[in-house]
Amino acid sequence: MHLLFAVFAVLCASAFAKESPPKVQVYSRNPGEYGKENVLICHVSGFHPPDITIELLKNGVEMTNTKQTDLAFEQGWQFHLTKSAPFNPKSGDSYSCKVRHLSQTNTYSWEADM
Repeated sequence: MHLLFAVFAVLCASAFAKESPPKVQVYSRNPGEYGKENVLICHVSGFHPPDITIELLKNGVEMTNTKQTDLAFEQGWQFHLTKSAPFNPKSGDSYSCKVRHLSQTNTYSWEADM
């Protein structure tokens, strides 16, 4: 029953909401320190419709062992989604979040605190 309601809500949202590009935040759970275990997080919010994919990248290659939250919606029928992965930053490595929404794809870099 809940799934049916969720599908109905998404369909209604599509009929009434305007297209909105995502707002993307890339950060780590703890301050970035080389050689210390951490979690890379990509939070994507404020987008509509919910046609989106998120990839976490290390040196341009998709990371494994990622987790993604369920798609959720906010007021105004905009959606949000979070993807994360454990990582251990090393000097010279680059980390980023690649987001495809509809036909637009952008990559956002993680900025270490180091």
